[in-house]
Amino acid sequence: MNNKFGSWSFYKRALLLALPVMAQLLIQNLVSLIDNFMVAGLGDIKMSGVNVSGQINMVYLVLSNTMCVAGGIFMSQYNGAKSDDDMKHVYRYKIVVLMLLGILYFAYCFSGAQWALQFMVRGNANADAIIAQGSLYMKLIAFTWLPLPFSMAISTSLRETGRVKAPLYISVGATLVNTFFNWIFIYGNLGAPRLEVRGAAIATIIARSLEALVFLGYCYITNPPFFSKFRNIFKVRLRLIGNILKKSAMILVSEMSWILVETFTSSIYNGRGGAEVISGMGAGFAIANLFLICISGVQTAIGVMLGGTLGAGKLEEAREQKTWFTSGALVFGMFFGGCCTLGIFMIPVVFGNLSDGARHIATQMLLVNAFYVAVWVYLNVLLGISRTGGDTLMGATMDLSINLLIALPGILLISKYTLWGPVLMFAVIKLADLVKILYATIWMRNEHWIKNLTN
Repeated sequence: MNNKFGSWSFYKRALLLALPVMAQLLIQNLVSLIDNFMVAGLGDIKMSGVNVSGQINMVYLVLSNTMCVAGGIFMSQYNGAKSDDDMKHVYRYKIVVLMLLGILYFAYCFSGAQWALQFMVRGNANADAIIAQGSLYMKLIAFTWLPLPFSMAISTSLRETGRVKAPLYISVGATLVNTFFNWIFIYGNLGAPRLEVRGAAIATIIARSLEALVFLGYCYITNPPFFSKFRNIFKVRLRLIGNILKKSAMILVSEMSWILVETFTSSIYNGRGGAEVISGMGAGFAIANLFLICISGVQTAIGVMLGGTLGAGKLEEAREQKTWFTSGALVFGMFFGGCCTLGIFMIPVVFGNLSDGARHIATQMLLVNAFYVAVWVYLNVLLGISRTGGDTLMGATMDLSINLLIALPGILLISKYTLWGPVLMFAVIKLADLVKILYATIWMRNEHWIKNLTN
């Protein structure tokens, strides 16, 4: 066996953990692609309204996911240490924090999110029409942020404890429900009114609510070790909250600096033309996401396997697993990057109703994403290993420094001094991720991540 690569049994176990997560995301993204196909049938402007709303909602979703990731560091290690009581406290922390965030974001979206929408389409030739559609969508989609905390807390906890099949089946069912009601409400089938953009939001509300109910029902029936009934949900150990918040502070700095810069750069891309830019780039990302599922799969395997090894106190074994994961990530990423290029054949089929300009931008975006897949997989493996061992400082300093000192000034200079199109701007700015890999590789030589957090 080569020291750089683990045994087949190691990668087989990793795949058994990763593949159900990837299958879940693949089906979700396929259904999302069908949703995009349905919305694309309404034209560039209405699809742009939904896509811009998605860019804004991503800030909230990343924030919520960050809270789950911080708790997940402890959930994985407590699972390795077989400490059910501590796992319950981590789960309660997730529910309480996500509920608070969900209520606050619900209030903002229900108001129409006018300021955010205006910011995202500055300089766009069709700004007013896109804002009108986006505001309509945001007021309704607000209701999905109330059930989502339960789905997110339960699904992430199940994955972090190695129970990856249940989230797969439940989320697949929810996404199929979403597609069915999209078909009914967007175009007015089966006697329903034709609601177009509002119909897309209503379908998502139904699917998210059903998903949360099924996740709760599953937990009440199977009683996983982390699950705590709602009457006990506010009984969270204060010391544990303090520890999680200490870890989440650094992750929060990392993730929010990333998503805020991403959102700002997206607003600049959106201003380089009309609705065809927003709808075209959204279409390219929709297909690319079918292949970027590999990132979440690898991160789940790292969290369960490496987190369990560290939690059990097997630090030397954890050091070996780190090498095996990083080496495997290169092969895994290149394979999915190659597959991503084949997605160009889907664009005329799925997005045939978009304008020629939008389809051209979608093709270019997909090819750029295919080039970067291996880069993003490797970078996220390094981040996953670091965070699993409790070293959240690496990601925070890396993202904060490179995003604010390279990516942000870079996009401002490019937008001011060039006439580049949005795809070329995206391709150049993403070169900063190569600098992040160099930064992370050097940092991890200090091995700050090799820690047992359960002591």
